[in-house]
Amino acid sequence: MPATSLLEAPELSAERIDARASGENFPVVSLLAPRRARPHLRGIYGFARLVDNLGDEAHGDRMVLLDELERELEGPPQTEIMRRVHATIAACVLSTEPFRRLIEANRIDQRKSRYASWDEVQEYCTYSADPVGRLVLAIYGRAGDDELVQMSDSICTGLQLVNFLQDPPRDLALGRVYLPQDDLASFGVADADLGGPSTDRVVSLLRFEADRARSLLEAGLPLAKTLGGRPGTSVSLYARGGLAALDALERAGWDVFGGRPAPTRWTFLRLAGRELFRR
Repeated sequence: MPATSLLEAPELSAERIDARASGENFPVVSLLAPRRARPHLRGIYGFARLVDNLGDEAHGDRMVLLDELERELEGPPQTEIMRRVHATIAACVLSTEPFRRLIEANRIDQRKSRYASWDEVQEYCTYSADPVGRLVLAIYGRAGDDELVQMSDSICTGLQLVNFLQDPPRDLALGRVYLPQDDLASFGVADADLGGPSTDRVVSLLRFEADRARSLLEAGLPLAKTLGGRPGTSVSLYARGGLAALDALERAGWDVFGGRPAPTRWTFLRLAGRELFRR
């Protein structure tokens, strides 16, 4: 395949993705994972971030670029990120189907901008979020355990909803509203209201969705004990990080318009310490 913006665009480079990872909580979580799993977790993170960057930031025909990325799953890889992905697929004997679902989530983003109901949002999450957790389970050799998969899906969907609650203005600027339209109508919130400023109606909507996200994350927490060891510890930290993000939103009075409420790095390190102590 000839070099294209998929291979060369700065917003899709391995350097940019690695830099972004270092600025997020991902490094803390990966350090809690078993050493053998860390490069593979980084490979999955890099792929998920690459797909998101492509779907949100890439110039040109994004559908064409997504098609090109999917072809790279078949090989041979021509970008550093995809070379890492292929190495992880080979080492852990992973199916490419979850990777393809992540690509499809970004195709959905190009053609769909509103979701009528929570059922529609959940269906979107089976493409945008749940495959990541399933790949993590596959790295640990537990992808065939239906009970673990169910709890993983609950955590991943909950984390995706937390992201939606942190980013309504950004998503609206991209032309998207991920919160269910029937919920917006119930609280008397119009799409444009998600661009700010904060109002009592918007706060009530965000609080309602946060309760849903909290229930999903808490339902998945037993995954840590069932999975056990360092794998369980690292997975638990993802879920507890999501709960901490909800706490940060509440402390900010659900005002997502003056900045993105999120737990501090110190909070995340403290959570990591607690998880290690629980072991």
